[in-house]
Amino acid sequence: MHRLGNVLAACAIVSSGCATDRYASTGTAYLNPFAGSWDNVSFWDGDEVVGQSSIKIDLVHQRVYFYKGDQLVGVSVVSTGREGYDTPSGEFRITQKDVDRASNLYGDYVDPSGHVVMRNVNIKLDPDPQPPGTTFRGAPMPYFLRIQGGIGMHAGYLPGYPASHGCIRLPERRAVRFFQNAACRYSCSGTPVEIIKS
Repeated sequence: MHRLGNVLAACAIVSSGCATDRYASTGTAYLNPFAGSWDNVSFWDGDEVVGQSSIKIDLVHQRVYFYKGDQLVGVSVVSTGREGYDTPSGEFRITQKDVDRASNLYGDYVDPSGHVVMRNVNIKLDPDPQPPGTTFRGAPMPYFLRIQGGIGMHAGYLPGYPASHGCIRLPERRAVRFFQNAACRYSCSGTPVEIIKS
């Protein structure tokens, strides 16, 4: 009975610590699994709002802000480029939307049955040769919004710090909303994106 009391007390401490986790969300992989499904940072409230879309990405605070006109309608935690793969700052526009994109540079080598033989390879820089009988499977980048070159916003893993190869990763449910509401035109008149280091 005494042991059960200790377990319950430990659970209470863990639960109370999770309740104050400002990043808590089951949509991002780095977050505490005890935290439940709430997230008091990210939100979307733009379905009924009309106005030209624009996006602001804050590299220091690892946040992205979605506006319609002058109204902030969405916020999300993100994971941007790690050291050596820095996400560029500046002013850009969304030039492509691809709901089911996969990387053509980063991914895994898989055997004919789809099992991973070699993980997390860069097909241009990896010193190890491609294992015989394998094919390259690009890392998934769903709900991709291209910003510049190979850099874009997409759903992906968020470890809680900058960790990508330059892209801006979002929790999937936020990536879906941003994807649905961002405009894209190849004539450089797509949704404006400002990336800042505040």
